[in-house]
Amino acid sequence: MKRDIRAKSSRTPHVYFGTMPNMTGNAKRVLVDKDELSDFTRDNRVLLLALMALVIGVVGAGIAYVLVKLIGAITNLAFYARFSFAFVSPTARIVGPWIILIPVAGGLIVGVIARYGSEKIRGHGIPEALEAILIGGSRMGPKVALLKPLSAAISIGTGGPFGAEGPIIMTGGAFGSLFAQLFRLSSAERKALLVAGAAAGMAAIFATPVAAVLIAVELLLFEWKPRSFIPVAIASTVAATLRPYLLGKGPMFPVHPHPALGPHGMLVAFAVGIGAGLASILLTLLVYGMEDLFNRLPIHWMWWPAIGGLAVGIGGMLDPRVLGVGYDTLRALLAGKLVGQALGDLLIGKALVWCVALGSGTSGGVLAPLLIIGGALGAIEAHWISIGDPSLWALVSMAAIMGGTMRAPFTAIIFALELTHDLNIMPALLAGCIASYTITVLLMRRSILTEKIARRGHHIACEYSVDALEVLRVRDVMDANPATIPAGMRVRDLADRVAQSASRLTRHHALPMVDDDGHLAGIITRSDILRSIDTAAERTVLDAGSHELVVAYPDETLRSATARMLRCKVGRLPVVNRHARHELVGYLGRPNILAARLRELDEEQLREAGWPTRRHCHSA
Repeated sequence: MKRDIRAKSSRTPHVYFGTMPNMTGNAKRVLVDKDELSDFTRDNRVLLLALMALVIGVVGAGIAYVLVKLIGAITNLAFYARFSFAFVSPTARIVGPWIILIPVAGGLIVGVIARYGSEKIRGHGIPEALEAILIGGSRMGPKVALLKPLSAAISIGTGGPFGAEGPIIMTGGAFGSLFAQLFRLSSAERKALLVAGAAAGMAAIFATPVAAVLIAVELLLFEWKPRSFIPVAIASTVAATLRPYLLGKGPMFPVHPHPALGPHGMLVAFAVGIGAGLASILLTLLVYGMEDLFNRLPIHWMWWPAIGGLAVGIGGMLDPRVLGVGYDTLRALLAGKLVGQALGDLLIGKALVWCVALGSGTSGGVLAPLLIIGGALGAIEAHWISIGDPSLWALVSMAAIMGGTMRAPFTAIIFALELTHDLNIMPALLAGCIASYTITVLLMRRSILTEKIARRGHHIACEYSVDALEVLRVRDVMDANPATIPAGMRVRDLADRVAQSASRLTRHHALPMVDDDGHLAGIITRSDILRSIDTAAERTVLDAGSHELVVAYPDETLRSATARMLRCKVGRLPVVNRHARHELVGYLGRPNILAARLRELDEEQLREAGWPTRRHCHSA
């Protein structure tokens, strides 16, 4: 394009790559990571978060200890009429028909606490933690930290068929959030500490520090960044280190090592996983079917846990093993001591009682019940399997039903290994969990955890992938040959040329201006033209446009450039040479960024012909 004006502009553009001069207050910030081309986003503040995680790990272990003792005390009071903190099972003593009233009383108390304390204590805890992360800025209140363990202890201690892991995740997360709120932290940093508290509690309860970190990644963080991973891992490690001094040493459910399985055994493990996946779907449907039934009741939800407690009591009268956390039942399953009719009664009874109680909104976790149901299913299936013993397939099915129902296969594999220390069956666990996971992903839209979030109007994408904006550079999508105009051109002349629909001038909503040496002098938008069209006839585009520029560099990531556009509230960026910032090398606008997204969609959905077809086409 010919330059209409040869006069050299006397103005020098101000190029901004960091903080914009017109940003005020808390909006002033660095707009790009100085270390953006590193493998990971790095920030020395991770060291501060790591120190905080040390404190959270200690307190998380203490919370787990207190919760276990509370459950023990209430169980002893409710079923043995004695005061003791010993962790005992309500199945150790049968109290006749009166056993029905104990869970009802517990449910009534939990309903009152939820009604007049905090509604957030209802349910198993993980969806509530997710909700705090998603829409609450990772802020949780002190009521939750106090009432959640109390209500869970009452529910489980009076026979509720739940695990302690959900409440401890919620309680540990609440403490992590409260601790984080004492300091000046970002929402993402608070999330890291909230999840660190949740992981610390789980590591202390089950002596499974690696699985606690994995469940944090798979179910709570939805990211893999050093900023969050390091604090979570530290808190989990600290809690697991303290556990032997608080709750005992060694694995929670030690077993005799099973021999490694051959090809036939791996096929069987895969089949067991398929069965567990189908059971996972049925359990999820039952839980939310029961919740829908309770929602139709013409009474306040405060009374629902008591009704759920009635079902628990009836189930406990028929088979006391369905009551409580059921750790002794898990040990019996892993030792192969439960056989025949007892397995069928346990499977059906525990599943029904747990689904009714959880659907009623009673406070309690899902993990231990899933292990019992999965273990009973695997032990039943072992009667038709010629390889291995019932304890082997009980363990494989436990992990598979946990991995499928919670959509956390890696957590389930490592959790089973840490609970038992039986490393020989890792391949079998992998086969079973992946089979179960595949079935649930294909046949069920959401997991038992995310369904509750969806019913509250929120959606969670549980897939991990690298954002296209993180991978592509500005140079990959920018217009490398943008139209430019002389800085001394009159606004009226430019308006006339744009009105003639010259393609290169109308392709973008803004035009870079250059001086006689070809240096970037500023940028003018269509809005600038419209505002200036009726002003002085000799007004130049440099007078009408902007010469305080926010720019991009060709080698920076699209994410960095897009973040700058959003923070500075501009729709396009001139792209300049990093070492000569007045040298214009390209133009980045919204359509260029959308083109990057389109490329990402094409990689997912565009199917190309196989190589034999391509070879035939080339030869033709």
